Amino acid sequence: MGKVTWRRKKLLPPGRPKAFDPDKVLDAALSMFWEKGYEGTSLADLTAAMGINKPSLYATFGDKEELFRKVVDHYMARQSSLWEDAFRLPTGKAAVTKILTSIADALTNGKSPRGCLLVQAALSCGEEANCIKTELAQRRAESEHLLRARLLRAQKEGELARAVDVGALSRFYSTILRGMSVEASGGATRTQLQTVIDLAMKAWPEAASHT
Repeated sequence: MGKVTWRRKKLLPPGRPKAFDPDKVLDAALSMFWEKGYEGTSLADLTAAMGINKPSLYATFGDKEELFRKVVDHYMARQSSLWEDAFRLPTGKAAVTKILTSIADALTNGKSPRGCLLVQAALSCGEEANCIKTELAQRRAESEHLLRARLLRAQKEGELARAVDVGALSRFYSTILRGMSVEASGGATRTQLQTVIDLAMKAWPEAASHT
């Protein structure tokens, strides 16, 4: 009989987790949180949407709360270019109009769940998620601060009279933004939101007198 030789199989190291694009999986998590809210989204929902397992999720993004914060950061980064474009316009009124119309476009374009993540997720938060609700309120306040800064600039440049309460005006337009989000989540059309914008801009204070 011929000599039988055994070839030892080379032992391979355990397979590495499949690589994934963090931005793409954050987009998937964003859509899930946006659609179901913070408390309504389970870890099973997230891993299925993101296409990763729980160990990979925890290793890369932390727990659900940490992941949500990263998702909000991701969402705010996407929104920042919209605000930057608006603030490049020469007048405060043009900037506010651009923000309102751009947000209305985003709320109704069909590419994302309707409404604003910062508003929708907060509306669905119960007492157990108060920390998330508080943080979302702080994130919304950041946008209002940006708007107030632009209106203060408009006032310094003479576009708004000194008597105008810039803080109240920025709260007014921030409230309009949040209201449009709620209306869009309830099915309001782009045309209906434009009616709201047109009425809101009629409340813009008359230009300061230079006489």
